[in-house]
Amino acid sequence: MSRKLVRPREGRMLAGVCVGLARRFNTSANLVRLLFLLSLLLPGTQVIVYLVLWVLMPNEDRYAAATRY
Repeated sequence: MSRKLVRPREGRMLAGVCVGLARRFNTSANLVRLLFLLSLLLPGTQVIVYLVLWVLMPNEDRYAAATRY
């Protein structure tokens, strides 16, 4: 689990949060998406957490440019 938590350019549907989480934890992006959709049936702050991750997770290309120097 040494991969960084970034939003990749490829495989996105909305913002790339689910794909980034799937790559970080070495699982399927579709599984993470399904779990997120199922979590929407429960009361909670899932959408707010998704939006916060969207803002806080850097894009893959921006992260690569920042670590290059």
